[in-house]
Amino acid sequence: MSRDNQLKERWEQLVDILSNQFSQGEDLDLDAIIYLIGVQELGKVHREYKKDEKLNLMHIAICRLLEPYGFYEFEFFDDEGWPHYRVKEELPTLKAGEQSVLMKEAIVSYFIERELIK
Repeated sequence: MSRDNQLKERWEQLVDILSNQFSQGEDLDLDAIIYLIGVQELGKVHREYKKDEKLNLMHIAICRLLEPYGFYEFEFFDDEGWPHYRVKEELPTLKAGEQSVLMKEAIVSYFIERELIK
């Protein structure tokens, strides 16, 4: 099986699992899954977030997802428990489709690590 097909299958499996768990039958999109990862990384799942906090959660998720690729490094948790990362290497300029593939690969790896998918 080609790498692209494997990623596609794993992505579809992951979207099905997360959509069944977190939405009422509607498939979650990439941004929604990134948001869920941010909430997971923060560890405060049962609360409402303001708009700016939601953006911060997505930023946390992106940092965490791209950390294994060498773009970010975890630094510390602040007094409120929010993780902070520093930039290790600037992200290369990518086209929208390339960004999407990179994020899907990182998300799939994240959930393989957590044994939600194989």
